[in-house]
Amino acid sequence: MTAQVAPVRPPRAEALRARLMPTSITRYTRFLAWASLVANIAIVGTGGLVRLTGSGLGCPTWPYCTDESLINTPEMGIHGIIEFGNRTLTGVLAIIALLLFLAVLRARPHGMRLAVPAFAIGVLIIVQAIVGGITVLTGLNPDIVGFHFLISGLMVALAAVLLFRVRSGVPVPEVGTRLDVSRAGLVLTLSVVVNVWVWVTVFVGTLTTGSGPHAGDSGSARNGLDPVIMQHVHSWPAYILLACTLAFVVLSAVRGFTATRGVSFWLLGLIFAQAVVGIWQARTGLPIGLVIVHVVLSVTTIAVATTAVATIRREGRPGRV
Repeated sequence: MTAQVAPVRPPRAEALRARLMPTSITRYTRFLAWASLVANIAIVGTGGLVRLTGSGLGCPTWPYCTDESLINTPEMGIHGIIEFGNRTLTGVLAIIALLLFLAVLRARPHGMRLAVPAFAIGVLIIVQAIVGGITVLTGLNPDIVGFHFLISGLMVALAAVLLFRVRSGVPVPEVGTRLDVSRAGLVLTLSVVVNVWVWVTVFVGTLTTGSGPHAGDSGSARNGLDPVIMQHVHSWPAYILLACTLAFVVLSAVRGFTATRGVSFWLLGLIFAQAVVGIWQARTGLPIGLVIVHVVLSVTTIAVATTAVATIRREGRPGRV
Protein backbone atom coordinates (compact mmCIF):
# COMPACT_ATOMS: atom_id res chain seq x y z
CA MET A 1 0.00 0.00 0.00
CA THR A 2 1.44 3.33 -1.05
CA ALA A 3 1.90 5.88 1.78
CA GLN A 4 0.01 9.15 1.48
CA VAL A 5 2.30 12.15 1.07
CA ALA A 6 1.01 15.49 2.37
CA PRO A 7 1.02 18.18 -0.32
CA VAL A 8 3.80 20.69 0.07
CA ARG A 9 2.89 24.34 -0.42
CA PRO A 10 5.19 26.34 -2.68
CA PRO A 11 7.42 28.70 -0.68
CA ARG A 12 5.71 31.79 -2.07
CA ALA A 13 2.24 30.52 -1.18
CA GLU A 14 3.39 29.67 2.34
CA ALA A 15 4.98 33.09 2.74
CA LEU A 16 1.78 34.78 1.57
CA ARG A 17 -0.29 32.68 3.97
CA ALA A 18 2.03 33.56 6.83
CA ARG A 19 1.69 37.25 6.03
CA LEU A 20 -2.08 37.27 5.58
CA MET A 21 -2.76 34.82 8.44
CA PRO A 22 0.02 35.32 11.00
CA THR A 23 0.15 33.22 14.15
CA SER A 24 0.88 36.25 16.35
CA ILE A 25 0.04 39.93 16.51
CA THR A 26 2.17 41.67 13.90
CA ARG A 27 2.58 45.23 12.64
CA TYR A 28 0.31 44.23 9.76
CA THR A 29 -2.40 43.16 12.21
CA ARG A 30 -2.15 46.38 14.17
CA PHE A 31 -2.31 48.42 10.96
CA LEU A 32 -5.50 46.64 9.90
CA ALA A 33 -7.06 47.09 13.34
CA TRP A 34 -6.38 50.83 13.19
CA ALA A 35 -7.61 50.95 9.58
CA SER A 36 -10.86 49.25 10.58
CA LEU A 37 -11.59 51.77 13.32
CA VAL A 38 -10.62 54.79 11.22
CA ALA A 39 -12.59 53.58 8.19
CA ASN A 40 -15.70 52.86 10.26
CA ILE A 41 -15.54 56.37 11.69
CA ALA A 42 -14.80 57.89 8.27
CA ILE A 43 -17.83 56.28 6.62
CA VAL A 44 -20.02 57.90 9.27
CA GLY A 45 -18.59 61.22 8.10
CA THR A 46 -19.25 60.48 4.43
CA GLY A 47 -22.71 59.21 5.32
CA GLY A 48 -23.33 62.49 7.09
CA LEU A 49 -22.15 64.33 3.99
CA VAL A 50 -24.68 62.38 1.92
CA ARG A 51 -27.50 63.42 4.21
CA LEU A 52 -26.35 67.00 4.77
CA THR A 53 -25.97 67.76 1.06
CA GLY A 54 -29.38 66.26 0.24
CA SER A 55 -27.69 63.46 -1.71
CA GLY A 56 -29.48 60.57 -0.02
CA LEU A 57 -31.35 59.88 -3.23
CA GLY A 58 -28.41 60.82 -5.45
CA CYS A 59 -28.62 57.17 -6.48
CA PRO A 60 -32.41 56.76 -6.58
CA THR A 61 -32.44 52.98 -6.38
CA TRP A 62 -30.51 50.06 -4.88
CA PRO A 63 -28.38 47.95 -5.33
CA TYR A 64 -27.90 49.71 -8.69
CA CYS A 65 -27.39 53.47 -8.74
CA THR A 66 -30.05 53.82 -11.44
CA ASP A 67 -32.36 51.30 -13.05
CA GLU A 68 -29.82 50.86 -15.86
CA SER A 69 -26.44 51.65 -14.27
CA LEU A 70 -24.52 50.21 -11.33
CA ILE A 71 -22.54 53.43 -10.97
CA ASN A 72 -23.54 57.09 -11.05
CA THR A 73 -23.85 58.83 -14.40
CA PRO A 74 -22.72 62.37 -15.36
CA GLU A 75 -26.36 63.48 -15.57
CA MET A 76 -26.79 62.79 -11.85
CA GLY A 77 -24.36 65.56 -10.94
CA ILE A 78 -22.67 66.07 -7.60
CA HIS A 79 -25.39 64.28 -5.62
CA GLY A 80 -24.83 61.10 -7.57
CA ILE A 81 -21.07 61.35 -7.01
CA ILE A 82 -21.47 61.82 -3.26
CA GLU A 83 -23.97 59.01 -2.80
CA PHE A 84 -22.07 56.53 -4.99
CA GLY A 85 -18.81 57.49 -3.29
CA ASN A 86 -20.31 56.57 0.06
CA ARG A 87 -21.47 53.23 -1.34
CA THR A 88 -17.99 52.60 -2.72
CA LEU A 89 -16.45 53.18 0.70
CA THR A 90 -18.56 50.28 1.97
CA GLY A 91 -16.56 48.04 -0.35
CA VAL A 92 -13.32 49.36 1.16
CA LEU A 93 -14.68 48.57 4.62
CA ALA A 94 -15.51 45.04 3.52
CA ILE A 95 -11.98 44.45 2.19
CA ILE A 96 -10.43 45.73 5.43
CA ALA A 97 -12.79 43.57 7.48
CA LEU A 98 -11.91 40.44 5.49
CA LEU A 99 -8.16 41.04 5.74
CA LEU A 100 -8.45 41.78 9.46
CA PHE A 101 -10.45 38.62 10.10
CA LEU A 102 -7.80 36.55 8.31
CA ALA A 103 -5.03 38.35 10.21
CA VAL A 104 -6.47 37.51 13.64
CA LEU A 105 -7.84 34.05 12.89
CA ARG A 106 -4.69 32.14 13.91
CA ALA A 107 -3.26 34.72 16.31
CA ARG A 108 -1.77 33.48 19.57
CA PRO A 109 -1.76 33.30 22.53
CA HIS A 110 -5.16 31.69 22.94
CA GLY A 111 -7.90 33.63 24.66
CA MET A 112 -7.42 37.03 23.00
CA ARG A 113 -10.89 36.72 21.43
CA LEU A 114 -10.07 38.53 18.24
CA ALA A 115 -11.92 36.48 15.63
CA VAL A 116 -15.44 37.03 16.98
CA PRO A 117 -15.47 40.86 16.88
CA ALA A 118 -13.65 40.79 13.53
CA PHE A 119 -16.29 38.44 12.12
CA ALA A 120 -19.11 40.52 13.66
CA ILE A 121 -17.82 43.65 11.95
CA GLY A 122 -17.90 41.85 8.60
CA VAL A 123 -21.46 40.66 9.18
CA LEU A 124 -22.59 44.14 10.19
CA ILE A 125 -21.08 45.62 7.02
CA ILE A 126 -23.44 43.38 5.03
CA VAL A 127 -26.37 44.29 7.30
CA GLN A 128 -25.47 47.96 6.98
CA ALA A 129 -25.43 47.75 3.18
CA ILE A 130 -28.91 46.19 3.21
CA VAL A 131 -30.28 48.78 5.66
CA GLY A 132 -28.71 51.51 3.53
CA GLY A 133 -30.56 50.10 0.52
CA ILE A 134 -33.80 50.10 2.48
CA THR A 135 -33.31 53.76 3.37
CA VAL A 136 -33.10 54.58 -0.34
CA LEU A 137 -36.07 52.39 -1.29
CA THR A 138 -38.20 53.99 1.45
CA GLY A 139 -37.34 57.52 0.38
CA LEU A 140 -35.01 58.18 3.35
CA ASN A 141 -37.44 57.28 6.11
CA PRO A 142 -35.94 59.09 9.16
CA ASP A 143 -36.44 56.12 11.48
CA ILE A 144 -34.50 53.82 9.17
CA VAL A 145 -31.83 56.48 8.62
CA GLY A 146 -31.45 56.72 12.42
CA PHE A 147 -31.20 52.93 12.71
CA HIS A 148 -28.58 53.00 9.95
CA PHE A 149 -26.52 55.43 12.03
CA LEU A 150 -26.86 53.39 15.23
CA ILE A 151 -25.53 50.29 13.44
CA SER A 152 -22.50 52.36 12.45
CA GLY A 153 -22.02 53.23 16.13
CA LEU A 154 -22.10 49.54 17.03
CA MET A 155 -19.51 48.78 14.34
CA VAL A 156 -17.25 51.52 15.70
CA ALA A 157 -17.60 50.06 19.21
CA LEU A 158 -16.62 46.59 17.97
CA ALA A 159 -13.68 48.03 16.03
CA ALA A 160 -12.54 49.83 19.20
CA VAL A 161 -12.71 46.60 21.22
CA LEU A 162 -10.77 44.73 18.57
CA LEU A 163 -8.10 47.43 18.35
CA PHE A 164 -7.73 47.44 22.15
CA ARG A 165 -7.25 43.67 22.23
CA VAL A 166 -4.79 43.72 19.33
CA ARG A 167 -2.74 46.46 20.97
CA SER A 168 -2.78 44.62 24.32
CA GLY A 169 -1.78 41.32 22.74
CA VAL A 170 -2.72 39.30 25.83
CA PRO A 171 -5.68 37.03 26.70
CA VAL A 172 -8.95 38.71 27.61
CA PRO A 173 -10.13 38.26 31.23
CA GLU A 174 -12.72 35.50 31.42
CA VAL A 175 -16.35 36.47 31.96
CA GLY A 176 -16.90 36.70 35.69
CA THR A 177 -13.22 37.34 36.43
CA ARG A 178 -13.02 38.83 39.91
CA LEU A 179 -11.93 42.44 40.13
CA ASP A 180 -10.30 44.14 43.07
CA VAL A 181 -13.76 45.33 44.13
CA SER A 182 -12.52 47.71 46.80
CA ARG A 183 -10.55 49.68 44.19
CA ALA A 184 -12.02 48.89 40.78
CA GLY A 185 -15.65 47.99 41.37
CA LEU A 186 -17.07 51.50 41.39
CA VAL A 187 -14.75 52.64 38.58
CA LEU A 188 -15.96 49.80 36.35
CA THR A 189 -19.57 50.58 37.26
CA LEU A 190 -19.06 54.22 36.33
CA SER A 191 -17.48 53.25 33.01
CA VAL A 192 -20.58 51.20 32.18
CA VAL A 193 -22.88 54.03 33.28
CA VAL A 194 -20.95 56.43 31.05
CA ASN A 195 -21.40 54.07 28.10
CA VAL A 196 -25.13 53.82 28.75
CA TRP A 197 -25.47 57.60 28.70
CA VAL A 198 -23.30 57.85 25.59
CA TRP A 199 -25.75 55.61 23.76
CA VAL A 200 -28.80 57.39 25.21
CA THR A 201 -27.37 60.72 24.06
CA VAL A 202 -26.61 59.35 20.59
CA PHE A 203 -30.11 57.84 20.31
CA VAL A 204 -31.80 61.11 21.27
CA GLY A 205 -29.47 62.82 18.81
CA THR A 206 -30.78 60.62 15.98
CA LEU A 207 -34.34 61.60 16.90
CA THR A 208 -33.31 65.25 16.92
CA THR A 209 -31.74 64.91 13.47
CA GLY A 210 -34.81 63.11 12.16
CA SER A 211 -36.96 66.07 13.14
CA GLY A 212 -34.82 68.77 11.57
CA PRO A 213 -33.60 70.06 8.23
CA HIS A 214 -30.83 67.46 7.91
CA ALA A 215 -33.00 64.34 8.10
CA GLY A 216 -32.52 63.86 4.34
CA ASP A 217 -33.12 65.84 1.18
CA SER A 218 -35.79 68.53 0.99
CA GLY A 219 -38.47 66.06 -0.06
CA SER A 220 -37.77 63.49 2.65
CA ALA A 221 -40.16 62.83 5.50
CA ARG A 222 -39.44 64.00 9.05
CA ASN A 223 -40.34 62.11 12.22
CA GLY A 224 -42.89 64.71 13.31
CA LEU A 225 -41.06 65.88 16.44
CA ASP A 226 -40.47 69.56 17.09
CA PRO A 227 -36.79 70.22 16.21
CA VAL A 228 -36.47 73.18 18.59
CA ILE A 229 -37.79 71.17 21.53
CA MET A 230 -35.67 68.17 20.55
CA GLN A 231 -32.50 70.29 20.63
CA HIS A 232 -33.20 70.96 24.31
CA VAL A 233 -34.19 67.36 25.02
CA HIS A 234 -30.95 66.20 23.39
CA SER A 235 -28.95 68.32 25.83
CA TRP A 236 -30.42 66.64 28.94
CA PRO A 237 -28.70 63.24 28.62
CA ALA A 238 -25.60 65.05 27.36
CA TYR A 239 -25.28 66.98 30.62
CA ILE A 240 -25.84 63.79 32.63
CA LEU A 241 -23.13 62.14 30.53
CA LEU A 242 -20.74 65.01 31.24
CA ALA A 243 -21.36 64.72 35.00
CA CYS A 244 -20.85 60.93 34.99
CA THR A 245 -17.65 61.29 32.98
CA LEU A 246 -16.28 63.86 35.41
CA ALA A 247 -16.93 61.42 38.25
CA PHE A 248 -15.24 58.67 36.23
CA VAL A 249 -12.16 60.83 35.65
CA VAL A 250 -11.84 61.78 39.32
CA LEU A 251 -12.40 58.28 40.68
CA SER A 252 -10.02 56.56 38.25
CA ALA A 253 -7.33 59.10 39.23
CA VAL A 254 -7.99 58.76 42.98
CA ARG A 255 -7.93 54.96 42.81
CA GLY A 256 -4.63 55.02 40.91
CA PHE A 257 -5.68 53.40 37.63
CA THR A 258 -3.19 55.09 35.33
CA ALA A 259 -4.30 53.64 32.00
CA THR A 260 -7.99 54.14 32.78
CA ARG A 261 -7.33 57.71 33.87
CA GLY A 262 -5.68 58.44 30.53
CA VAL A 263 -8.64 57.08 28.57
CA SER A 264 -11.07 58.95 30.84
CA PHE A 265 -9.34 62.26 30.12
CA TRP A 266 -9.65 61.65 26.38
CA LEU A 267 -13.31 60.81 26.87
CA LEU A 268 -13.95 63.95 28.90
CA GLY A 269 -12.25 66.07 26.23
CA LEU A 270 -14.40 64.55 23.49
CA ILE A 271 -17.62 65.07 25.42
CA PHE A 272 -16.72 68.67 26.19
CA ALA A 273 -15.88 69.24 22.51
CA GLN A 274 -19.22 67.67 21.56
CA ALA A 275 -21.04 70.05 23.88
CA VAL A 276 -19.26 73.07 22.39
CA VAL A 277 -19.93 71.98 18.79
CA GLY A 278 -23.55 71.07 19.60
CA ILE A 279 -24.30 74.47 21.12
CA TRP A 280 -22.40 76.25 18.36
CA GLN A 281 -24.26 74.49 15.55
CA ALA A 282 -27.64 75.05 17.21
CA ARG A 283 -27.00 78.79 17.52
CA THR A 284 -25.67 79.21 13.99
CA GLY A 285 -28.43 77.45 12.06
CA LEU A 286 -26.87 73.98 11.77
CA PRO A 287 -24.12 74.66 9.20
CA ILE A 288 -23.06 71.53 7.35
CA GLY A 289 -19.42 71.59 8.46
CA LEU A 290 -20.28 71.73 12.17
CA VAL A 291 -22.93 69.03 11.87
CA ILE A 292 -20.44 66.65 10.22
CA VAL A 293 -17.93 67.33 13.01
CA HIS A 294 -20.66 66.67 15.57
CA VAL A 295 -21.59 63.36 13.93
CA VAL A 296 -17.97 62.16 13.66
CA LEU A 297 -17.23 63.15 17.26
CA SER A 298 -20.26 61.18 18.42
CA VAL A 299 -18.99 57.85 17.07
CA THR A 300 -15.45 58.69 18.19
CA THR A 301 -16.89 59.14 21.68
CA ILE A 302 -18.48 55.70 21.40
CA ALA A 303 -15.08 54.23 20.53
CA VAL A 304 -13.29 55.85 23.48
CA ALA A 305 -16.09 55.07 25.95
CA THR A 306 -15.99 51.42 24.88
CA THR A 307 -12.22 51.39 25.30
CA ALA A 308 -12.63 52.78 28.82
CA VAL A 309 -14.63 49.72 29.91
CA ALA A 310 -12.08 47.35 28.41
CA THR A 311 -9.23 49.25 30.07
CA ILE A 312 -10.57 49.22 33.63
CA ARG A 313 -11.64 45.59 33.25
CA ARG A 314 -8.02 44.66 32.60
CA GLU A 315 -6.39 47.13 34.93
CA GLY A 316 -8.73 46.37 37.81
CA ARG A 317 -7.81 42.71 38.20
CA PRO A 318 -6.04 41.77 41.44
CA GLY A 319 -2.26 41.95 41.17
CA ARG A 320 -2.31 44.48 38.33
CA VAL A 321 -1.15 48.05 38.73
